Amino acid sequence: MRFFALALVALFYAVGSATAGDGIKKAALTVKDAWSRATLARNGAAYMTIFNHGSIADRLIAAESPVAKNVELHSHKSSDGVMRMRRIPAVEVHPGKSAVLEPGGSHLMLMGLARSLKEGEVFPITLAFEKAGKVMVDIAVQKVGAVGYSDHMKRGHSHHKHSN
Repeated sequence: MRFFALALVALFYAVGSATAGDGIKKAALTVKDAWSRATLARNGAAYMTIFNHGSIADRLIAAESPVAKNVELHSHKSSDGVMRMRRIPAVEVHPGKSAVLEPGGSHLMLMGLARSLKEGEVFPITLAFEKAGKVMVDIAVQKVGAVGYSDHMKRGHSHHKHSN
């Protein structure tokens, strides 16, 4: 019985504190390539890839960041041939699959930025998952017009953390 208790404690510690390469790992989720574009506007967006290594689905249900008054989950939907952005309640992360937050798709909308986001800087965002709980990720700001997470940021500026 004592061995079982020690093994359970070791497993809990390993799952709760594991990290993986460019991303963070909390429970069965890995967040990688978190980025945003430089902006002068009062609003911005954050993008990333969330992979679910587990056997049960999870959902990204909220996010917050000190750089924005509000962070909302958004997606684009075609209506009468016009793409429109709309708020969504959650982003599903199915077992063994990735949820990609990207330009033109689901993303985190940063509303009411406290200041402009500048290329090369990094800012924190806390993701709230239905099952995994809160996960803090650092967002790497790319140049205006960037279409994805740059190789430069992968090589030298990986700044991802997790919180319990």
